[in-house]
Amino acid sequence: MSEAELPGGRRAAGPLLLGVRHHGPGSARAVRAALEQARPGAVLIEGPPEANDLIPLAADDGMRPPVALLAHAVDEPGRSAFWPLAAFSPEWVAIHWALEHGVPARFIDLPAAHTLARGRDEASDGAQPDDGAQADNGQQGGVRIDPLRVLAEAAGYDDAERWWEDVVEHRGAGEEGDALAPFAALEEAMTALREVYGSGGDDRDLVREAYMRLQVRAAQRESGSGVAVVCGAWHVPALRRKTAVTADRALLRGLPKVRTDMTWVPWTNRRLSRFSGYGAGIDSPGWYGHLFGAEDRPVERWMTKVAGLLRAEDRIVSSAHVIEAVRLAETLAAMRGRPLPGLGETTDAVRAVMCEGSDVPLALVHDRLIVGDVLGEVPATAPAVPLQRDLTRTQRRLRLKPEAAERELELDLRRETDGQRSRLLHRLRLLGVGWGEPAASYGSTGTFREAWRLCWEPELSVRVAEAGTWGTTVLAAATAKAEADAVAARDLAAVTGLAEHCLLAELPDALPTVMRILTDRAALDTDVGRLARALPALVRSLRYGDVRGTGTAALAEVAAGLAERVLIGLPPACAGLDADAADEMRRHLDAVHGAVGLLGDVPAPGHGGLRARWASALRTLATRDTVPGVVRGRAARLLLDDGESARDEAARQMGLALSSPGTSPADAAAWIEGFVGGSGDGLLLVHDERLLGLVDAWLTGVPAEAFTDVLPLLRRTFSAYEPGVRRTLGELVRRGPGARGGAAGAGSGAPGFAAGLDADRADAVLPVVRLLLGLGPGEADGGGAGADLVGAAR
Repeated sequence: MSEAELPGGRRAAGPLLLGVRHHGPGSARAVRAALEQARPGAVLIEGPPEANDLIPLAADDGMRPPVALLAHAVDEPGRSAFWPLAAFSPEWVAIHWALEHGVPARFIDLPAAHTLARGRDEASDGAQPDDGAQADNGQQGGVRIDPLRVLAEAAGYDDAERWWEDVVEHRGAGEEGDALAPFAALEEAMTALREVYGSGGDDRDLVREAYMRLQVRAAQRESGSGVAVVCGAWHVPALRRKTAVTADRALLRGLPKVRTDMTWVPWTNRRLSRFSGYGAGIDSPGWYGHLFGAEDRPVERWMTKVAGLLRAEDRIVSSAHVIEAVRLAETLAAMRGRPLPGLGETTDAVRAVMCEGSDVPLALVHDRLIVGDVLGEVPATAPAVPLQRDLTRTQRRLRLKPEAAERELELDLRRETDGQRSRLLHRLRLLGVGWGEPAASYGSTGTFREAWRLCWEPELSVRVAEAGTWGTTVLAAATAKAEADAVAARDLAAVTGLAEHCLLAELPDALPTVMRILTDRAALDTDVGRLARALPALVRSLRYGDVRGTGTAALAEVAAGLAERVLIGLPPACAGLDADAADEMRRHLDAVHGAVGLLGDVPAPGHGGLRARWASALRTLATRDTVPGVVRGRAARLLLDDGESARDEAARQMGLALSSPGTSPADAAAWIEGFVGGSGDGLLLVHDERLLGLVDAWLTGVPAEAFTDVLPLLRRTFSAYEPGVRRTLGELVRRGPGARGGAAGAGSGAPGFAAGLDADRADAVLPVVRLLLGLGPGEADGGGAGADLVGAAR
């Protein structure tokens, strides 16, 4: 390697090697100062050379870091790798310096084609398998040592981050204005470490460094004014070492490779803080960004940011708090022997002064400022798969901007724009692009509203590229994926769920294929459990399909046939079940009951008398001795809820189930669980003391030897109740049967309960009921009291 002339008359063998810590603001400032001082003729940067053509896009007005280079295998888009860059990354600073000064810039690390091929047999979650991003701290892949930790311990520090802040982030450009002095010192330290640890435990670095040496040699031959290399400090001694060209080429011979595409994608601060790729060890990207961007007085500016955030959250923070926090941070730095307050000192000061010692508001500061939720942007001219371009156009048209921060989105499906947003999110979910996840709606539980939780993660760019194999638009890709999933579905429930997704995503071209497979599977499947699992999704599709204005006649026909087969096969399927199977059948019973209730409201041929036949099936289950107790109890409860069984009949069935001589305590406890098991079912016992009295009398009469067997089952049943319900039941039981007036409940001592209707209390609700029904002040009053009006409302 030729020698490079340095300022001050000094000469250094080979190129100008600028060893950095990736994502280090101090390294970034030092790189900029060194490039300004040395003025090289070319800038070489650690990174995949396939991205060389993408370097000019870094100067585009639409490019805002954090961003990442994304490489993926053309034939297997899910195999991918990221090279993230922030505004304070030394590589990003070097790229911009080269573009601003018209100096050639290129990446010189091992090509992504080899990196992705090497990771072919390794598990990959879309994150970078091996990009050399952590090479500056010696932790790439299987590396065993952390050079920063070793250097920190040698300097007497127990925290590598704190050591790095003190010696790099809090220093100037170097002694006597020499911007290259810090790099010389760091190179000397890394050289000593490499002499002791060699490659650090990861021989893959040797291959990467051989490739980089070849690229440096080639650049030196082309450039007449010297080159500067920006790379991880760990690599500097290896790049400085003189080796034979043939030896380097021998290390690279026979490396596997795959066809690779490369582009820029948005990145987030949260991803920078994770231990993968260039994000290794960067726990505080927001803080580092502040240090890089603050021209002066970084501590004062930081405390002002914190105060603004806390004020926005309605916390009382004054200017005096800011002043006192700055003073405390500086005092702590002096006491700890640090040149300037670091993140530890500022955090301690914020906790003590602005948060009054509480970690709750401090967690907000950490989330919003120390880490941050910034999402980068890339220009529209960046290469992208056709599906990504269609998704970007759709997002802009629907004003649905990807954001790193999680947010709630409420949609009214009666509005055209909201309906299109809903369809887009459902199509993306079907494609495996989990940008939005359905959430509970706080405003309404009606079918015209949807709630979503949105959060854009960088890995979704990989999922979009992977989904691009199904089509060039979101609609075409989702249609093709739905058809393929229907063919590959293993059971009937999966097909019915897919039919529901097709309606929600409005995929009319995929629905015929899904319906054909659904009809075939439904006709051949004889398992009542599978049929019961499939029916609810099918009925939901009918109801919600009508909301979206889609045709559901074919679905209605299949649903009716499915319901008929469930009704016929359910009683024999419930006989002779063990405890686990009986509990699962109880859940099927609830699901089918809800589906029949919805299905009865949907006009379709063959539905006449469906609810009556379902009630008949429930009566059969409730009275058949071969049916497990939990199923018999649930059937009795469903009949009671639907008005198909009177309270007296329910009490009679409970009495028989609990007092029959042949009924074991375990079976009786199971019957109780089926009848009153569930988070909201305890109110039945609160409002009907006859049933509570039956349960109480049975429980107190259980033999001691059987009590320990039924107790866990009863505990599981009653623990599902709300705390208020359990408290009320306890009060009722504490008063005893005499206070409640026996099983009949006459003369109840509980407030609000009596044998007959309290007319005065019923009349008190008249104004509210009139308002709900839209009646005038004098309407529905003639000859009737509140009970008549309530009855009319029912």
